[in-house]
Amino acid sequence: MYSKIATTAYYLPTTTLTNQDLQAEIPALDIEKTESKLGIKQRHISAVDETALDLAVKAAEKVFTNFDRKEIDFVILCTQSPDYFLPTTACILQDRLQLCKDIGALDYNLGCSGFVYGLAMAKGLIHTQIATNVLLVTAETYSKHLHPMDRSNRSIFGDGATATVITASERNQIFEFVLGTDGSGKDKLIVPNGGMRHAKIAMPETTVDATGNVTTANHLKMIGPDVFNFTIKHIPKAVQQCLEKNNTTLEALDFIIFHQANKYMLEYLRKKIKAPETKFYIHLEDTGNTVSSTIPIALQDCLVNNRIKKGDKVLLVGFGVGLSWAATMVEI
Repeated sequence: MYSKIATTAYYLPTTTLTNQDLQAEIPALDIEKTESKLGIKQRHISAVDETALDLAVKAAEKVFTNFDRKEIDFVILCTQSPDYFLPTTACILQDRLQLCKDIGALDYNLGCSGFVYGLAMAKGLIHTQIATNVLLVTAETYSKHLHPMDRSNRSIFGDGATATVITASERNQIFEFVLGTDGSGKDKLIVPNGGMRHAKIAMPETTVDATGNVTTANHLKMIGPDVFNFTIKHIPKAVQQCLEKNNTTLEALDFIIFHQANKYMLEYLRKKIKAPETKFYIHLEDTGNTVSSTIPIALQDCLVNNRIKKGDKVLLVGFGVGLSWAATMVEI
């Protein structure tokens, strides 16, 4: 039993936060530096009463314009901003979408490597004949994790959701995976409070880092230089391992899509792996970093804009919170 990506779609909240909007709230923000280094001009922000589940529903409804929802026999949903600790958001999504009831559904908590991990799980479900048509959803509202005066992280992250259908195929179109984890770096990208180890505090202490970013233990904390160093250390090696595992070369690939972290990091990685600009995707100026949704958003945009086409072989690489990373190759 082989597998392939059958169709994909995404949904972005209607409210946008431009760099000018952000500067009005945080005057210290340097718009020119933000746009040149991060490559971001605006990001989509979920409404106060709009959750990851709401975004997931809208993304899935869009994908079902190209696929019969009655054929879905497993749902996996990646989020780090679930509606509830329990029940699992995927179960509620099954009901909201009116999918069949004789199907599996589960959530998994993962960030920027989440889509590629989801492809690995979907492939496994199909290979073992547990499922035939898997709905893989990524949905995040990271904006709700951010302190209002954290200009660094508010400049980077945007909200969004994607829905991808992975189906059984007569030939292999989702190839071998390289997966990695370094949990010793958990504190490099973390929301310290809110789980069972450290509950949220009603009036948490505010901290200001050396660059002026404001946060509390209730909000997301990212040590940017350490995350960058982790990425530079592990991702070029993971790319090489993935190429070797799939018995191919960078030159033989038609296109390369990395997690859209920020422009500076992507340019650095592109040069590090010696990938030509024509084959390497960088475009996050209208969405920001949407965490687990960046890769499927990029895939869909590339298809719509004819940057990739049927039959192309594309390298997908995710990396980030965990710390974790994942790479694979797919044929469109």
